[in-house]
Amino acid sequence: MPSPHPTAKSAQNWPVVIGEAARRAGVSARMVRHYEAQGLLRPVHRTDSGYRQYSEADVHTLRFIRRGRDLGFSMEEIGALLGLWHNQGRASSQVKTIAQKHIAALTERIAAMQSMQRTLQTLVHCCHGDDRPDCPILDDLASADTASSPTPRRSAPRNNAAA
Repeated sequence: MPSPHPTAKSAQNWPVVIGEAARRAGVSARMVRHYEAQGLLRPVHRTDSGYRQYSEADVHTLRFIRRGRDLGFSMEEIGALLGLWHNQGRASSQVKTIAQKHIAALTERIAAMQSMQRTLQTLVHCCHGDDRPDCPILDDLASADTASSPTPRRSAPRNNAAA
């Protein structure tokens, strides 16, 4: 019976089945199939019994895709980067342009998230967090004015007798 842990020699045998390719690339087998369906990974050879067979180059491509996803590139951007990676006649300016656009998008997203954080910090600061039902956090969520930045107000102590 073969050992469940490949030896150093057998770990380098190619081609490999989808589970091993996924393990070596640091992704799930489901994601490997997804990348194939998206056209990011070329269709691979199959055995007579239908098992996919992945080469070392396929696993390298999967690692490239995983790293691109780790950096937040979209599938479309990764597809463009893969095309440039495989094109030895590419100009590095094309790659740089994609990366610069991605940096600009990340900068916008970071600014939006920082704004959300500041708003939530203000709302949390204004909330008494006690037994009173008044809550500026819920008031803000329920407000109809979503176009402007909320300016939370402190809830005044509620007079239950007047209600």
